[in-house]
Amino acid sequence: MDDIKLLFSDYFEVDNKLIENYGAFDISLVSDLPLFIDPFLLFNSNKEEYQVLHDGIIDYLHFLKEKSANNLTDTGLISAWYKFPEVYQNWFGFSINGNKGRGLGNNFAVALNNNFYKLFPNYGSEDISTGTHLEKLC
Repeated sequence: MDDIKLLFSDYFEVDNKLIENYGAFDISLVSDLPLFIDPFLLFNSNKEEYQVLHDGIIDYLHFLKEKSANNLTDTGLISAWYKFPEVYQNWFGFSINGNKGRGLGNNFAVALNNNFYKLFPNYGSEDISTGTHLEKLC
């Protein structure tokens, strides 16, 4: 079992500490990565550019909530707007099968479209002291 080379560092015989010190991920070569950016790091950041990114995410989710309230049934739009596929160019979904990644998929997209406005009717207009957070969707 020790000769199975699952990680980049194993396959290319690079010390994983060297990869970590470089600031890179020691990616799996055989499966997709469960990688995400913690939105609280964006929300709580002192960097204005990160706060703008967080606000953009919230604006997009507010857009989805509005579409959800209108009983959207167009499967193409649901797929385009709600699936959250992985970006191929960043290669975070890399494995021996390609770099497509799994993303959140059709079941998530349909469920979010059908329920967003029901579960979070105030999303995007909460009390200013607590703000709007992406984590509510979890």
